[in-house]
Amino acid sequence: MFDTVIRNATIVDGTSAPARRADVAIVGERIAAVGAIPSRGAAEIDAEGLILTPGFVDIHTHYDGQVSWDSEMAPSSLNGVTSVVMGNCGVGFAPVRPDHHDRLIELLEGVEDIPGTALHEGLTWDWETFPDYLDALDKRRFTLDIGAQVPHAALRVYVMGDRGINHEAVPTQDEITRMEELALEAVQAGALGVTTSRSVVHKSTTGEMIGTLTAGDAEMMALARALRKAGTGVFQIITDAYMRGDAAFVDAEMALLERIGRTTGRPLSFTLMQTDGLPDRWRDLQRRAEAWAREGLDIRTQVSTRPVGVILGFAATLNPFAWTESYRALMPLPLAERLARLTDPALRSAILDEHRRLPRDEMTVQAQTNFSRMFRMTMPVDYEPQASDSIGAEADRLGIDQAAHAYDVLMEDGCYRLLYFPVINYADESLDVVHAMMASDRALFGLSDGGAHCGTICDASFPTTTIDLWRRGNRNGLSFPIEQLVHGYTQRNARHVGWTDRGVIAPSYLADINLIDLDALALPPPAIVCDLPAGGARLLQRPAGYRMTMKRGQVTLRDGVPTGALPGRLVRGEQAIA
Repeated sequence: MFDTVIRNATIVDGTSAPARRADVAIVGERIAAVGAIPSRGAAEIDAEGLILTPGFVDIHTHYDGQVSWDSEMAPSSLNGVTSVVMGNCGVGFAPVRPDHHDRLIELLEGVEDIPGTALHEGLTWDWETFPDYLDALDKRRFTLDIGAQVPHAALRVYVMGDRGINHEAVPTQDEITRMEELALEAVQAGALGVTTSRSVVHKSTTGEMIGTLTAGDAEMMALARALRKAGTGVFQIITDAYMRGDAAFVDAEMALLERIGRTTGRPLSFTLMQTDGLPDRWRDLQRRAEAWAREGLDIRTQVSTRPVGVILGFAATLNPFAWTESYRALMPLPLAERLARLTDPALRSAILDEHRRLPRDEMTVQAQTNFSRMFRMTMPVDYEPQASDSIGAEADRLGIDQAAHAYDVLMEDGCYRLLYFPVINYADESLDVVHAMMASDRALFGLSDGGAHCGTICDASFPTTTIDLWRRGNRNGLSFPIEQLVHGYTQRNARHVGWTDRGVIAPSYLADINLIDLDALALPPPAIVCDLPAGGARLLQRPAGYRMTMKRGQVTLRDGVPTGALPGRLVRGEQAIA
């Protein structure tokens, strides 16, 4: 007898093969049979009218801190994800010496908008080396599987001490050798690879640029050699090539990626996005990745499946008035008291007056004044909004000041109104560019940043957008077959990190499964919840339409509600099909 039989499902199996109707039988952690199954299961599940997919694999998350205190791994687990890879962008919490705990917290809080109070309260710090960190995770269980990568910034500080925090500090040859040794040790212990950041956007809460920003060739090649020696693992990197106008800089960064790819002989992925200032740069970078593939290099782009949008609100981390003196004075207050104070007409007038006189700089002016790019988050959320629906357009139609109207809109819903502000991949106010990025055969669906940007971005719901929006199509009628969309978030991502035991509905693969009601699939606006350690707040988006998620043969969520089952675990290194 089978443990479970799921009957009458429309199976989208993860391989891009055409959907088909069949039953799925499960024994233990694995799929035992797919087809017409006459034998009964101890548990029988009727999937009539539902599609059955593999569990989604999210290769770009930042749960490095959350794994210390949380087993549910929301919001990813709520969006059909059954396997995540963390430690991206060169930031994480291992290796670390005891006297550098605070420095790594400052870096993660600044780079990934994870509340420092939550990290101070929640991190257990029962590790020093990266193998220690993996051993600590091995003792925990989750709703989904966790894979960890070696973060370059943490490694650099561990080897160089406080000098490693300064990106202009050059490591000695002995320090470079030690970084290589520790990276190799980590991968041999089960790290999925090495990650780094070369982005000026990545700063600590003290304003320091990430230490890896300008790491030299010798240091970078040491990390590459570690992967080559290990014979396993991936290299993940974010570089500012997509956003810098200097052609020589772009050529140098792309040459570095090529050298890393040739040195490691391993898969490499880099961030690909579109900015308003350089709306066509992404095309050049994508062409380079496609050219490298023709030369036999496995260098891929990580792309978003919708705009990267900042969530603005009085209860969120950012809003157009967050830079005013009067608003900043409220920040130490508890959230409820802060929101109550904002209803004071005198305070409103003071904030609006200060807002008009704010100095405008390149990094903040958009979030302060571009009201034509700010939109109410509707139900379901519209991720391809038009300027005519913006807060600025509303104000113009009403004949009132745009900033004052934005303040009043943010006061709606008891000051919990959230606005969507697409900042990346939306230069022409359509998703056509996103479609073109996703369509490349070098593209990986990533960049969700699950576990990070707790009060500013809520993109761990990317998998839901991928299935819901792109099977229907965007405003200009561009779409993808659902088989291709599911493949992108299952087998393709899993293969990239060496997990060939999941991402496919077929015998011997892990029984990681979603049952989805496509007609009901939708994303409501995020909500502010205060469930982090020390009462920290975060954005949480609970989709509709997931009837069941199963991990390793156990049902972990029913209709979006966790069952309490925790079959997920740390996954060390590559995993082959049984």
